[in-house]
Amino acid sequence: MKLGFVSAILPELGFEELIDYAALLKYECVEICCWPVGKAERRYAGVTHIDVDTLDDRKKEHISQYVRQKNITISALGYYPNPLDPDREKGSFYIQHIRKLIEASSKLGINRINTFIGRDKNRTVEENFESFRLIWPDIIRFATDRGVKVGIENCPMIFTRDEWPGGNNLATTPVIWRRMFEEIESDYFGLNYDPSHLLWQQMDYIKPLYEFRDKLFHIHLKDARIYPEKLNEVGIMAYPLEFHTPKLPGLGDIDWRKFFSALNDIRYDGPVCVEVEDKSYEGTLEARKYSLDLCKRYLDTIV
Repeated sequence: MKLGFVSAILPELGFEELIDYAALLKYECVEICCWPVGKAERRYAGVTHIDVDTLDDRKKEHISQYVRQKNITISALGYYPNPLDPDREKGSFYIQHIRKLIEASSKLGINRINTFIGRDKNRTVEENFESFRLIWPDIIRFATDRGVKVGIENCPMIFTRDEWPGGNNLATTPVIWRRMFEEIESDYFGLNYDPSHLLWQQMDYIKPLYEFRDKLFHIHLKDARIYPEKLNEVGIMAYPLEFHTPKLPGLGDIDWRKFFSALNDIRYDGPVCVEVEDKSYEGTLEARKYSLDLCKRYLDTIV
């Protein structure tokens, strides 16, 4: 396994500064965020450490040489929009940018991207699968032709009022993953697995590792803390942030030793990248940089 982090938490840093900091902390890899240049639509979005719209041969060579010199690898290119957005103008834009990431990942020799399936939050799972069948087979064929693996994160994207009732990402549970992979059979279509999203949904976050071992392309290391006293007050039908909060690995309720024991059982040898969304460390750039230092020191005792 290669221990890394997701670049979204350090938007102020340029690409070289980002890689320098990863090397300083002795991380082995970084998931590089590649949003279109412009204003962020939500927290942790809109971060562009590689602009795939302007990636030419000169920039490609510079990126490849720089990470090689620093002994860092790029675990994946990351972009997390809503390709199934009911506003098809937006959805089409998101899809085109995903295709640009696939092209860039192939050219850079990374051969992996991470993203969301997307969802129309006002339609049922069944209705969203109708859109899935229209949109995703072409994306996966495009990726397969270029040898690029597409890892789908299992975040429900249902944290805030504007994301209700169904959330903005379809790929949230094992029963849905099975159906996705049955409908699109490809060695290049898999998961970017984040255990914290199963935890706050009151689900087993260890068992799926065994069933989906061949579909684990990339893993996000994010913890979460459930507040039983709040859950008892608002119930599971409340907005999830009313009864839980994201935390740094080791500061929440995930049993990381059991989690990594399971990864060892299935012989997982891919990237494991810290995703910092802990509000306790968001106040300043220095606090966010320090959070990555804390995560590295903690995870070094386990990985």
